[in-house]
Amino acid sequence: MHVIVAGTGPSGLALALILAKRDIKVSLLDAAAKLDDRPRAAHYAPPAIRVLREAGVLEDVRKAGFIPGNFTWRKLDGSLIAAIRDTPESRGEDGLTVLPLDRLGKVLLSHAEKNSNITIKWNHKVVDIGQDETSAWAVVRLQDGTELTVKGDYVCGCDGANSQVRKSLFGETFPGKTWDAQVIATNVYYPLEKFGFDDINNIIHPTDYYMAAKITNEGLWRVSYGEDPSLTPEQVIANQPAKYERMLPGNPKPGDYKLLNVGPYRIHQRCADKMRVGRILLAADAAHLCNPFGGMGLTGGLVDVGGLAQCLGGINEGLADDSILEKYCTERRRKWKEVIDVVSSSNFTRVSATDPERAQDDDEFIAMVVKMETDEELRKQWDDSLYDIVHDFTQYYRTAPGNNNPKL
Repeated sequence: MHVIVAGTGPSGLALALILAKRDIKVSLLDAAAKLDDRPRAAHYAPPAIRVLREAGVLEDVRKAGFIPGNFTWRKLDGSLIAAIRDTPESRGEDGLTVLPLDRLGKVLLSHAEKNSNITIKWNHKVVDIGQDETSAWAVVRLQDGTELTVKGDYVCGCDGANSQVRKSLFGETFPGKTWDAQVIATNVYYPLEKFGFDDINNIIHPTDYYMAAKITNEGLWRVSYGEDPSLTPEQVIANQPAKYERMLPGNPKPGDYKLLNVGPYRIHQRCADKMRVGRILLAADAAHLCNPFGGMGLTGGLVDVGGLAQCLGGINEGLADDSILEKYCTERRRKWKEVIDVVSSSNFTRVSATDPERAQDDDEFIAMVVKMETDEELRKQWDDSLYDIVHDFTQYYRTAPGNNNPKL
């Protein structure tokens, strides 16, 4: 089998690595000349950890990153509302792991470059796709304007929120909504731990809500905050010092911190009508989007490709026919609707539209977190619920000699 994967983001690279382990040839296509190095997500929840383990990269990811401690909700003055308390050891082998996305990409790419089943084609911009009864293909444009066709058995669109694979299937249609808000992602060196902040902090406030999380062992923090959606990127950058001084503990002025990046972006809740059309598949941001609070988008994307690899691997090994791909489409869309959309939307409204003085009474999740401090069974139920995002597609494999029913 030969699978074409559009996009060399973490989801595309992880998919390629898992398929390659199952002796499937993969062509990775990307319009860029190198990996995307923008400041983006950094947290990988337990279901994503399983996928990274299956891809064979988890040991290197954890060497480069770290397993964080407590996850807290706070008032703007820093006082604690609720906390999910953890130590690096308490989560076990699937513990939440932190590594900025650009660094994760480098780890994944280093493994892909050494795998003989994977071919990476930079400066190959996908401009169209096609298929017939026995094959699928991507039409790509090179830097000099030349167009050529890369042909395989399946095409997988892992090419992000502006996916050309999705647009070739559905045009500009991408059902869902855009929040009346914009989030500003910043990377900054500022010693938040000296003010009592934990590794992950969510500040609840109607206008100055934000998330502050340590993303490296060298003291780099990701601070993502809400901003007036009417502001232009230039106005956002100009207003950043005032926001920091008002929001952050210690009321820092520009000389008190080292700011690396300021990245404004709009946030969405969207899901494609289908994640499979014949031999064309969609996964991760190409298939669905959600706001960043709680990290459901990145984790959901990795879980997508873990499931897709189960399906394609099963077909390649004669354990399933291509009807399993319809299961992929149905079940991954269901998980988006029932888990990813619901949980991520609640995460955003919790920080941006909840009275911090009444959060323990008015927000059911916060009330549960408080109760989990003394209720071990409730804590276990919550830990187990983290895997609600996962669907095991090996259950659809036909019984066959030598089938070890591999699970992610």
